[in-house]
Amino acid sequence: MTGPDDERDGAGLSGHDGLGGAIENAAFVLALRGRGTRDTAVLRAMEQVPRAAFAPAAYRHLARRDLPLPLPCGAAMTAPSTVATMLALLRVEAGMRILEIGTGSGYVTALLLQLGAEAVTSLERYATLVAQARANLGGRVRIVQGDGLAEMEEGGFDRILVNGAVSAPPPGWGAALNPGGRLVAGSEGGLMVAEPRGQGLAIEPGPRLRLAPLVPGRAVAL
Repeated sequence: MTGPDDERDGAGLSGHDGLGGAIENAAFVLALRGRGTRDTAVLRAMEQVPRAAFAPAAYRHLARRDLPLPLPCGAAMTAPSTVATMLALLRVEAGMRILEIGTGSGYVTALLLQLGAEAVTSLERYATLVAQARANLGGRVRIVQGDGLAEMEEGGFDRILVNGAVSAPPPGWGAALNPGGRLVAGSEGGLMVAEPRGQGLAIEPGPRLRLAPLVPGRAVAL
């Protein structure tokens, strides 16, 4: 459960804050269930990883609400129900190697670890957010400043999670996936799920949830 000190300083990923915190966490999970999330592993992870620890101080009081929260550089933390849907579609299994595009403050990255990922590499275009996510996660993952649309990692990933929308997946994403891998991203019409097929990707439409467009390039700050 989430502790008050964890929420204030962002240093912890789990904690205890007594009956009040337990009630708020239970309400948070029930709200996610009410919005359609049924994956028990995802719900458990979202109960155990405090969103407030990754939110800017001015917005931590809103962390258990189903709202996007502003981050530096014009970025935002995605609403929890959308995060839950994406993680359920991703189907993370223990021991997987995952590429995340769009680190933000590192909240979703922490959820991937909580779900059992063995290794997570996360690309973020803003140097400010790279530094923030590294501080939040304490070296538990590899966070790289890069352009997720053009600068692909070496490959060999079991899953790719894209925290943004694109008109179509660039070729590098499919090449980075292992056979039997899976990619979840936003698209112009909602979410999409893609799996390797031949030399490309077989794409299926997902729920009509909207993500902000993925912005190309690198940036130090706005």
